[in-house]
Amino acid sequence: MQQTAEYPSLNPSSRRIRVGRWLVFLAALPLAALLAGPAAGQSRIKDIVDFEGVRENLLVGYGLVVGLNGTGDTLNSAVFTKESLIGMLERLGVNARETKLKTNNVAAVMVTATLPPFARQGTRIDVTVSALGDSKNLLGGTLLVTPLLAADGEIYAVAQGNMQVAGFSAQGAAESVIKGVPTSGRIPNGAIVEREIPFELASMKQVRLALRNPDFTTARRISRAVNAFVGETSARVTDPGTVELRIPKTYTNAVVELLTDVEQLRVEPDHIAKVVIDEQAGVIVMGDNVRISTVAIAKGNLTIRITETPQVSQPQPFSNTGETVVVPRTDIQVDEEADRKLGVLNKGVTLQELVNGINALGIGPRDMITILQAIKAAGALQAEIEVL
Repeated sequence: MQQTAEYPSLNPSSRRIRVGRWLVFLAALPLAALLAGPAAGQSRIKDIVDFEGVRENLLVGYGLVVGLNGTGDTLNSAVFTKESLIGMLERLGVNARETKLKTNNVAAVMVTATLPPFARQGTRIDVTVSALGDSKNLLGGTLLVTPLLAADGEIYAVAQGNMQVAGFSAQGAAESVIKGVPTSGRIPNGAIVEREIPFELASMKQVRLALRNPDFTTARRISRAVNAFVGETSARVTDPGTVELRIPKTYTNAVVELLTDVEQLRVEPDHIAKVVIDEQAGVIVMGDNVRISTVAIAKGNLTIRITETPQVSQPQPFSNTGETVVVPRTDIQVDEEADRKLGVLNKGVTLQELVNGINALGIGPRDMITILQAIKAAGALQAEIEVL
């Protein structure tokens, strides 16, 4: 007898157990996906704080650019260029002080650069070169050896190299074209670090975290997240912009590892309700926490339009008594925008409701700036207004 293929026999209880396990597994999938992804609105600590000692330093220097195609400084008007050129030639063994120099292939420039944190001797950094005198174009120029100094007056790097200028200028007898800024350029890897900034990160006993946007709530959330991660009270808030992190025993002589772990922790930054207004550009930026108390808004303009269309009145052909005159024709139109209605914004409206309500009145960005300032003056805008 042929046996019919069928599923293995399962008793009802075992079937219920397997079905229940599958339901539990399927129900756990959304929860696991939620836990695996970052929570909405959360940011890494490294994106909202600066660690003590991990900072850049600004460098500046004064130098000369040579090799210009007749677009350098005029030595008679740029005295500093002339004196610098003479001093450079004297250091090279050339006496040019008694000579009347007429070259226009040299330009005095300011050289700026940024020294990265923990830059070591021999590291190369980019530099920016900008004309200081009346030079018209630095295209094709070569920067001579230029020491770069920091705020303490010490030399931390030396720059030299061929410039890269993105802009250009061309001029003819009756036309000239200028694109970009030909009096400024860059030298990639144009400076060599000669002095290191002493800072021993590995030997620190505590590190301060400086919030880029100081806030009590955000600082407290950072300290709680760090303490929960290390398992002890190592972080404490000293002020709205600073969280002091004491190196725990589990990270002794491993400050870099601690900062690496801490900067990956996620917290939700908090911020005050603020409305930023740029009146010149007509730009308005409002935070999510902006709220408005109950207020009524009406906006209308009075527009008077006067149009003059004069007409010419002249006599009939071959008439000896008439004369040609200009007859004025004036058309006056008054628009009081009577169709504009009074809008009411209820208490505690959200940002989206605020925008929708103001847009419903047909108001442009510049008029909206005036309305927001009026709402703030009335005490109904629960936010800070910052005018750029």
